[in-house]
Amino acid sequence: MLLLGLAAQAQGSGSFDAFLSTVRREAQASGVSAGTLNRALAGIRPNDRVLELDRRQAEFTQSWEAYRDGRLSQTRIDAGRRAFADNRALLGQVQARTRVSQRTIMGIWGLETNYGGFTGSFNVIEALATLAWEGRRAAFFRAELLAALRILEAGHIAPERMRGSHAGAMGQPQFMPTSFERLAIDFDGDGRRDIWDNRSDALGSIGNYLARSGWREGESWGFEVVLPQGFDTGFAEPSRPRPAAEWPSLDQWARMGVRRADGAALGQGPGAIIIPANQERGQQAFIALPNFHAIRRYNPSNLYALPVGLLGVLVTR
Repeated sequence: MLLLGLAAQAQGSGSFDAFLSTVRREAQASGVSAGTLNRALAGIRPNDRVLELDRRQAEFTQSWEAYRDGRLSQTRIDAGRRAFADNRALLGQVQARTRVSQRTIMGIWGLETNYGGFTGSFNVIEALATLAWEGRRAAFFRAELLAALRILEAGHIAPERMRGSHAGAMGQPQFMPTSFERLAIDFDGDGRRDIWDNRSDALGSIGNYLARSGWREGESWGFEVVLPQGFDTGFAEPSRPRPAAEWPSLDQWARMGVRRADGAALGQGPGAIIIPANQERGQQAFIALPNFHAIRRYNPSNLYALPVGLLGVLVTR
């Protein structure tokens, strides 16, 4: 077998075919049939493009301004407003059942797949097998690969339709397979959890994910603020914010001169200052509320959570 580029440099244990044999045995032991395995594993090979993309993720290589502007483009906002108008009734049902803000569901749906417009073109089984064999995060991706095979066995999606990102994130919510097993729901009650082609299941599953991540009903994720002259940026949260129980109160920030950008009162309860642009003076700043942590459970990056919150507001006005 001839492997080129990054795949040729992979530190997998033995050949790719030998690796697949061990996966096959483990999957069969967990109840995946030979028929499902034959169909899912037929013709897959290490994918160089998967390895290339795995080494550079936008949340960790772009500035805040570039990341924000790329995700909050007018095109995305306009598409979101149309999607919100077309799905208002469904979103209301999802919010009623999951107790999660439809604004934030829209923000995640828009950021992840442009409201279902692009869910990824990679064969999920091949992508996960490539990453599990390559070895850098072998245990993580092997578990995801086995979960994906169980999803196929359960009949939620056909192998040829199981497409997603280079890292194996699937469908309109971009769930990893283990997240699908834990958190995807059959919102419309047809017996399948179809996050690829069934909008009810996709949006319901996003709501369920956030609900299970600690979303607090009736509360926002946060808002933009203006910091006073001379504000010590050392008060801002690090890239991994502390638990909300350790945050100062909004009253404390107000006494320090922090103001909402829209002129409203800061409110009550705990809040954290987030300065996404390397904590430089004069840069955009936000106060995060406890629901910010629920969004970060979806993707543990401030550069992800902030545009989710901002986009949700923009498209549901």
